Amino acid sequence: MPVEGLAAMKPVLYFVRHGQTDWNAELRFQGQQDIPINALGRQQAGRNGRCLRDLVADPLPFDFVASPLSRTRETMEIVRAEMGLEPGEYRTDPRLLELNYGVWEGMTLAEMRRSHGDLSDARNRNKWDFVPPGEGAESYAMQAERFTPWLQQVELPTVCVTHGGILRCLWKMVGDLSADEAGLLTIPQDKILRMNDDSLEWI
Repeated sequence: MPVEGLAAMKPVLYFVRHGQTDWNAELRFQGQQDIPINALGRQQAGRNGRCLRDLVADPLPFDFVASPLSRTRETMEIVRAEMGLEPGEYRTDPRLLELNYGVWEGMTLAEMRRSHGDLSDARNRNKWDFVPPGEGAESYAMQAERFTPWLQQVELPTVCVTHGGILRCLWKMVGDLSADEAGLLTIPQDKILRMNDDSLEWI
């Protein structure tokens, strides 16, 4: 079921995942490492900005908020520029940060499986609740706990630039996917996720 307090939320929200980074392309656990977007990522951000320009007739009532990492901030600045807005006029919120992958951050999937094969198997069995090794590491369930208050407090129509993990949480919380389905969901970097009340749609 959708999280309590979200069903009555009226403003439309547009969620954008940051553009591709080199670590994304290399299938590295990125987490909260501050990795910049690459040339393709800038193209993806531009596409999403032009799409939002067509979707949002009047951006003045909108709140613009991003995760504080450079890949989300650069994506937001490209999006705003494509919308004809001052690129730097937005705010950041740490509750929108990506999942913390602990000691796995910087590893490729193959490297993680070689060094932590037993934990890889455990993660595959229950990806939603699995906590990687290392100080500060999080499960998707823990990430959802820090994201939920932000989502409950939204009062304005909003453009939000964030991460794949946050959007997996959103699909479980609002889209009513199971934990298994949400944990395995592929999150595109060249599309916008529109939330209207308790409805989610890729654009």
